[in-house]
Amino acid sequence: MRPDEFDSVRGLRIFSGVDAMHVDAMLRVSFLQRFPLGVELVREGEPADFLHVVVAGKVEIFSGYRDRETTVAVLGPGQCFIMAAVVLDRIYLKSARSLTPAQILLIPADAVRRCFEEDAAFARCLATDLASAYRMVVKELKNQKLRSGLERLANWLLAHHAEIGGDQRFELPFEKKVLAARLGMAPEVLSRAFAALVPYKVKVKGPLIEIRDVEALRSLARPIPTIDDPSA
Repeated sequence: MRPDEFDSVRGLRIFSGVDAMHVDAMLRVSFLQRFPLGVELVREGEPADFLHVVVAGKVEIFSGYRDRETTVAVLGPGQCFIMAAVVLDRIYLKSARSLTPAQILLIPADAVRRCFEEDAAFARCLATDLASAYRMVVKELKNQKLRSGLERLANWLLAHHAEIGGDQRFELPFEKKVLAARLGMAPEVLSRAFAALVPYKVKVKGPLIEIRDVEALRSLARPIPTIDDPSA
């Protein structure tokens, strides 16, 4: 990275409270790159060469088995991937690709591990991020095992509705096939789930969604903090 780019990433969560000398040392050997939609950033099974941090845009974390593929998570600005592989110096267990045009900070894995050993604040930042990722996995496991596909879709719509500020009408942030994989269902099952939301005042036209009665949708979704509250 060029020194004039440092200020654009110093405010990232993983650098919170970290000694400026250590941050600069990592940034000097890092890369800040822009990627168009659909670029594979990390490949499952390969060595973890970099810690990737999303600066702008969205990234899809996914995995495949034989001829099947599923979306594990969708990440946005400030989120890292795939930290556990970097800290442990292991292979990536998941793949990643840009879901939108994205700007990514790539920090060499050896620089991350060196700073992890030398700076307690950086170690705390990584530990906090790993703990948050673990809790996210637990919530997702509960979401998949305890809810029907229709309930998962209803809760996702409520969460996205809140995330964008409560707008009644909005456009899906990615293709329906990605949403289907994210929710653990086939695309045709997602289509049937959307159709089943009509009695709950949800209108769907292509990528456009209109939630006409939030409380009706909430009565179906029945969100709970231990699955749906991102701060819990």
